[in-house]
Amino acid sequence: MKLFRITTSPMGVERIGEFLENNYICIGYPGTGDLEHAGPEEMLARLLKSGAYKGPELEEAVVNLNLFVHEMQDGDYVLIADGQWVHLGDLGDYFYDETGDSPEDGRCHRRGVTWLRSIPQSALNPEAAELLADESLISRYRGTLPAARLELWIEGKGPADSVADGKRNLVDEITVTKAVSVLKEALHSEDADRRERAAIAILQYAK
Repeated sequence: MKLFRITTSPMGVERIGEFLENNYICIGYPGTGDLEHAGPEEMLARLLKSGAYKGPELEEAVVNLNLFVHEMQDGDYVLIADGQWVHLGDLGDYFYDETGDSPEDGRCHRRGVTWLRSIPQSALNPEAAELLADESLISRYRGTLPAARLELWIEGKGPADSVADGKRNLVDEITVTKAVSVLKEALHSEDADRRERAAIAILQYAK
């Protein structure tokens, strides 16, 4: 499982509405044909043939296309920014749409996306926020990802935290206050073992 972010304005055209409504993403680079079975060298040859890219822009195009076509896989995840919100999606397979293969359109290289949830940018953990801040056309997170519940990792909250929150919600604040008072009294007990257990319980609660 891998995590990517991609711009919502390939070729300078904002497509966030289309991406969310029609469940897909695209990357631009028309004039290159179906790239499903094309490696980086073949991609370079097709980009040169199109005549639209030169120098560093050409090298960047090869990197971006290789990421989109080959490094992205069905079941990986993608983030897109939408103002103060971020949308997390489950990626599908790459496909080529010949009807979009023109400089006026550019939506030829596509991947289907199942959008899973929307998250406030302010809730992102530092790693996800850094990935989202990348200004390249497409980028991949290179760190370690959790084996499950990626959306919790992105929000900076792990499964253990969620379970703990759920347990805390089962007990009202008055009961918690009374329990803490009992533990504080136990700290003055003549029984050393009881004092130790009370101290441990209070420290655990304080965490």
